Amino acid sequence: MPITVLIVDDEEMVRNNLAAYFEDDGMEVNGVESFEAARDLLQDHQPFDICIMDMRLPGLDGNAAILALHELYPRLRYLIHTGSVNYALPTELRGMGIQDEHVFAKPMADMRPMSETIRRLLDLR
Repeated sequence: MPITVLIVDDEEMVRNNLAAYFEDDGMEVNGVESFEAARDLLQDHQPFDICIMDMRLPGLDGNAAILALHELYPRLRYLIHTGSVNYALPTELRGMGIQDEHVFAKPMADMRPMSETIRRLLDLR
């Protein structure tokens, strides 16, 4: 069964680039532009294995979006993908098991480390 990935990023080009890479790596990918769209997609479909979350989103920011989605879907795992050079992982997200090695800076020249992190995270279940 392939790994299922939800990408939440308000930049369509970023969503498309990540999706193309992960699909080539054998994963099933859906991308949305906001917390609200992610919540709606999760309500309407099978759960995803992992969510790649941007931090700067319209409406709820990425930190708040992760906390809200975690309440609804506690088995969903997260990676953070941010363009903010000053991003610091909040205590609440650390408490959910998100660690510094789950944070990836944009732009990424090589997406292999993110793909490898996804596989490691899902093997921990």
